[in-house]
This record gives sequence, structure tokens and C-alpha cells, in this order.
Amino acid sequence: MLDLSERIFITGHRGMVGSALHRILMREGYRNFCTASRSELDLRQQTQVETYFREHRPTVVFLAAARVGGIKANMEGPGQFLYDNLMIQTNVIQQCLEHRVKKVVFLGSSCIYPRNCPQPIKEEYLMTGPLEPTNEGYAIAKIAGLRLSQYYAKQFGLSVLNPMPCNLYGTNDHFEFDRAHVLSSLVHRFVDAVDDGASEVVVWGTGSARREFMHVDDFAEAVLLLVNRYTSSDLINVGCGTDLTIKELAELVAKETGFKGRLVWDTKMPDGMPRKCLDVSRLQALGFRPRIALPEGISRTVADYRQIKANGGSVK
Repeated sequence: MLDLSERIFITGHRGMVGSALHRILMREGYRNFCTASRSELDLRQQTQVETYFREHRPTVVFLAAARVGGIKANMEGPGQFLYDNLMIQTNVIQQCLEHRVKKVVFLGSSCIYPRNCPQPIKEEYLMTGPLEPTNEGYAIAKIAGLRLSQYYAKQFGLSVLNPMPCNLYGTNDHFEFDRAHVLSSLVHRFVDAVDDGASEVVVWGTGSARREFMHVDDFAEAVLLLVNRYTSSDLINVGCGTDLTIKELAELVAKETGFKGRLVWDTKMPDGMPRKCLDVSRLQALGFRPRIALPEGISRTVADYRQIKANGGSVK
């Protein structure tokens, strides 16, 4: 159990995952946080990270900062995704070791698993086949971060936790098309279509790919449970254990936004992995069950995007 006096550093605390972790920790009574915006601390710069750890002395670190994006962004900038994430992870994990941080939580991604591995995906399928080409750079970086944390745990006794989430969505997600993942991108498209009176919405791919979605608040709940009850450095999947096709997802978003027009599938664009559904047996054995059903989560996300538009926010 984390002591309430722990000095907690959440990297990426303004992002979707980092802010969700901050909310749940605040709810549980934690108040001793050290945070820094991207303009205040560039995690890619080793000397800046060294200085920050030396001055603030965190005792628990959640590594939620990352360069993220959807298929388009990953395909256009694989080198940047690989470099930025390698630097962020390496700098932070190294300083956690040097400053004897009590607990390091490295937040991974289910894209680390092979493109064509059996379903549902068990933790032991890692590195048993080729990765999905459309986000290989990001996946390689995440695998490297996972292995670094595990090697430091084995070699130096660093206490690490490695949760691997399914597709996450929710509060503070990106809606910009160059950064958004599939669910928030669909919300953007369908809300704009309704507001503009459009008769059709174009969606990438065939709609046949299957994905699993978890609201970020449920993910944060799972991470807190794992911090207090899971002591291994072995990766552990975090998800709902159920999936649906992108076509079914698009239809759900259309329903929640009130869109009555036609869906047009741009089959020239990639689907990504054919299917990605996690085996969450280990997590369920600890008693975790998600609370936010997908339709409710989509409804919340639609409301979030409408609020951004109502406040005059520009999302392209």
C-alpha cells in the first residue's frame, strides 16, 4: 500500500492517462505531488531530468508521458515516435534507479504484441512474432522501456510495475486528427458531421478490424489496485476482455452523436492489426472489473468534445 506521504511524480500529468491517475490518487487522499509541464521539463533531455530528480526527490514515479498518435501519425513519423519515447523512458527510468525511487510504474501499450498472435492475447505472447508495421516504431520503444525496467528490477532490485493497457479513451484525450486514436477520431468526425449537416462520414479502413476499449478512469482504478497488490515486474494486461469491430464502434458513435447519414469506408487506408483483444485473466484474478460500459464512455467523450467546441476550441 502506498503511504499517503509518498512524493509522487506523474510524468505527462496533463495527458489523458496522467490526469486520470492524478484524479484517482487525489480521491484516495494523496496530496504530495511533483509535476512539470512539457515547457518546464523536456523528458528527452538527460540533464534536465537529472536536475529535476535531484531537486524534487520523488519516491514514486508514474511514467505516463509519451509521444502518442493514431495510425496516420505513426506511419508518417516512425523515427520520431521511436526516438522520443526511447529518450523519455530511458532518462526517467535511469533517474528512478539512481535516486532509489520506491516504485516505478511504466505504462506500456498493447501494440507491443505481434500482429498475428493468437487471441485473446496472453502476456507470454510478447516477442513471438513480427509487429504491426503501421506503429512499429512506437511498439519497439515500448518494448525497450518494458525490458529496461525489468532488467533493472532483476539486476538492481528496482521495484517496477508494468501494466499493458488495451485501447484507452476518455477525459483529456486528443481529438486532433493527427494525434487522435480511433475512438476520439470517430467522435470528432461524427459530431462535426452532425453540426455541419453532412450526409456522410468517411471512416478509414474496412471496418472489420477488432479492438478492445477501456475508459481511462477504469484504467487508473486498475493501476492503483496493481500498485497495492501486484508485486511482480512481469507485464500484466489491463483491459475489459471483450472487443468489437471498428464498424460496430462507428455505429455506436453515430448513435451517441445523433448522426443519421451514411458511413463510407475508405478501404485504401490501413486497418492496422486484424484483432487486438487482451487476455485479462491475471487482472481479473485480483478482483478487478471495469465499471464504465462502452456506450456510457462514448457518451461522456461526445460531451467532452462538444464542450471543447462550445468553449471555442479549435480541433483539426
